[in-house]
Amino acid sequence: MSELRVSSIRTRTGTPPKAPDGISVSGVATATTFNGNLTGNATGNVTGNVTGNVTGNISGATGTFSGNVSIGGTLTYEEVSAVDSVGVITARGGIRVGAGQSISAVSGIVTYYGDGSKLSGVESGVFNFTASGTLSNGQTVIIQSDGTVTGINTTPIGAGASTNIGTAADYMGAVYDSVNQKVVVAYRDRNPYHGKCAVGTVDATNNTISFGSPVTFEAAEILYVNSSFDVNAGKVLISYMDRGNSDVGTAIVGTVSGNSISFGSPSTFDSGVDAGDIKMVYDTSSQKNVIVYTDFANQKGKAVVATVSGTSVSFGSVAEFNNGRTNNVDITCDQNAGKVVVVYRDTGDSQKGKAIVGTVSGTNISFGSEETINNNNGFYYAVGYDSDSQKVVVAYADIGNSFRGTARVGTVSGTSISFGGEVVYDSTANNYNQFNNVVYDASVQKILIYYQGVGSKPTCVIGTVSGTSISFGNIITVHPASANAMYAGGAVYDSSAQKPVFFYVDSPDIFARVFKTTPGTTLTTENYIGIAAEAISNGATGKISIATGINEGQTGLTTGQKYYVQNNGSLATTAGSPSVVAGTAISSTKIIVKG
Repeated sequence: MSELRVSSIRTRTGTPPKAPDGISVSGVATATTFNGNLTGNATGNVTGNVTGNVTGNISGATGTFSGNVSIGGTLTYEEVSAVDSVGVITARGGIRVGAGQSISAVSGIVTYYGDGSKLSGVESGVFNFTASGTLSNGQTVIIQSDGTVTGINTTPIGAGASTNIGTAADYMGAVYDSVNQKVVVAYRDRNPYHGKCAVGTVDATNNTISFGSPVTFEAAEILYVNSSFDVNAGKVLISYMDRGNSDVGTAIVGTVSGNSISFGSPSTFDSGVDAGDIKMVYDTSSQKNVIVYTDFANQKGKAVVATVSGTSVSFGSVAEFNNGRTNNVDITCDQNAGKVVVVYRDTGDSQKGKAIVGTVSGTNISFGSEETINNNNGFYYAVGYDSDSQKVVVAYADIGNSFRGTARVGTVSGTSISFGGEVVYDSTANNYNQFNNVVYDASVQKILIYYQGVGSKPTCVIGTVSGTSISFGNIITVHPASANAMYAGGAVYDSSAQKPVFFYVDSPDIFARVFKTTPGTTLTTENYIGIAAEAISNGATGKISIATGINEGQTGLTTGQKYYVQNNGSLATTAGSPSVVAGTAISSTKIIVKG
């Protein structure tokens, strides 16, 4: 027979019956072994080996497969100890990697779907970088242009690289052109003593300044060059002693274009004297320029108001602020009081230092009563205005105190000025503290005194005004002067770049340096990349916690608090400059990194 169809089949001996062409069973089949094809449903326990094809459903509450199972379709399982698949596995309850184990794509790519919140023991928000310099665990890092990472460093207070402007120079005056955002310096070229001018552009990021080619404004011998910037006219005004024209006081208007300057025709502001010690300031109240100078013919201190129109300049009547022998003249504008303040050495009165307040009205100027700055014989007087404290600051070499650098704070009231006590800013005896300049750095609200210090080195000291007094920090060398160094000449503040610029002569050439009043940093708003997740040696590759990653290398954090990266790389709850968010603390030792 070809087939046998029965509801059950048994033998008394327990041996299976023999059927040459097979048996088709529609009921229950009980057998010790089974070989061949099984079609339909199989219920109950299956023990032993099943070979061949199984078509239909296999179900069971429990079961153990001790061999290999190859499935061409979909395997739905409740619990397994191991899965070896050459296709796609869909895991409804997630995949757990055992302790100390890792997921690795040896010959392909492992792709994770979702936010990874159900992954256990798998790092996210971490990337490997090569360190440039040694990094400690938990240290903030920035990325370099070559793709390496490094720690955040501060750069010290001081001057940037020097820029050579011209050869064989002296007698200079610098001013800031706020319209064109340029620094302009006028000076005497000692070969052949002609007047020249150069226009510079400050690079605030790199603390450098570049200049265009110097332009000649006077092709004859000159002395005592100084300058101011007329904000109303948008022009530079340069004054000087014209040695080629009987030493008369002369002024000329300059127009800045790019890194160059052009000039109108010169005009004489005092034709009857030898005008020396020339200094200038723009009076913001009257919108006029005030020129102060010494009449070397009779040593009197004089002043004149200059009005710029186009490329021309006109003058009011000459006024005397001191009818005795006068030198070491300087001037500033008290913007709050609407007055100018002139300081000078009164050699006709025991060489005392004096100050006097001037009021501009129309094209003329009048003065109040003079006030003594120093009774002990001073030299190299200079004056500047602190717009934050609304005070005047005077600097000088106190000859009566072994030439020590000394300063006083002045308060203008009406047409009078009063001073606080003397404060020594350079205690080096017999140093002379020559060529003082006083400039205000509005970005940090500090007074900078720039002068020729020990060993003829161009030097700066930073002062903080409080009430009627001033305190000073350490003395900073602007230029490590050579044996030929001399003449710490001009100082000017670039309000756009928020950097002072200092000029000096390192014989024979004239130089400029941009000065950094506060410590800098290598941190920017763009280069912060994350926090080191482990200690990394120089040149080695290690883990960096990047945006969305959790860094666990911190201490002392406040949970839920936003933290900022500081200029030195540390973390704080207040923003630094620049303002860079490090992340948010989720415990005292952990922070979620933000980019």
